[in-house]
Amino acid sequence: MKVIALVENTRLPGRDDLASEHGLSLCIFTNEQQILFDTGASGVFHSNAQKLDVDTAQANLAVISHHHFDHGGGLASFFEANRQAKVYLRTSGTEDFYFEFFGLIKRRIGLDKNLFQQQAHRFAWVNQSYEIAPGIFILTEIGKQHPHPKGNRHLFAGAGRSRQRDDFEHELILVVRGDAGLTVFSGCSHHGVLNMLDAVLEHFSGQTIQALFGGFHLIDLPMINNMAGSRAEVEELGRALLNYPIDKIYTGHCTGTKAYRILKRVMGAKLEYFATGCTTEL
Repeated sequence: MKVIALVENTRLPGRDDLASEHGLSLCIFTNEQQILFDTGASGVFHSNAQKLDVDTAQANLAVISHHHFDHGGGLASFFEANRQAKVYLRTSGTEDFYFEFFGLIKRRIGLDKNLFQQQAHRFAWVNQSYEIAPGIFILTEIGKQHPHPKGNRHLFAGAGRSRQRDDFEHELILVVRGDAGLTVFSGCSHHGVLNMLDAVLEHFSGQTIQALFGGFHLIDLPMINNMAGSRAEVEELGRALLNYPIDKIYTGHCTGTKAYRILKRVMGAKLEYFATGCTTEL
């Protein structure tokens, strides 16, 4: 398996030809599939893909981790480039999602609702865990044993009087099962990365995780890159992750660079930052 970061908040040193943005998009190559996991906030993922020798027109499947623009904002560009791949997205009770910061900042952060009508034939809506292709799984049942990230406090769903704190029932986990174990992909881990890992290990009882890719949503305000929790809380998360049967963890995006540096000191070589242009083979 090969995984390439088509876009992330930062870029690989020496790759000034690549653009970065607050978003995430990964391309996953298995022996039989080319999977696009998230599309970033815009069409940047597609222009970067061309420079990374990735042909997005050849993707067999696309999976959107949740209904926020920084993970599905590039869908229109994907539909222009790719004419056949189904886009797997979890069903949601609303199409309206917002970021609010104590009444000072308020913005809509959902996906382009027009695409749901214009490209209705391309979407495959998911409301339960199942195998979408041989060895490729989407999981939707995620528990709440561990706390959710504190950064979730600024995120809301619904319109008008029905607006409430987002419960992230529109979030999913992608799992690829191979000979060497499971590889897990989580866009932002709004349910909490530990809850998401528990869901994977419960579904695939007795198996180990070869690698985990995704953000942990430890950032509070993306524009200033501050942490939502304390240093002690981030260190505690790092120690907890070390207790899971995972060979390697690749993170970035909403983890934030400040929290990443703290996690790195705790987790050492087990943790790596996965910036735009990074490639790894498993």
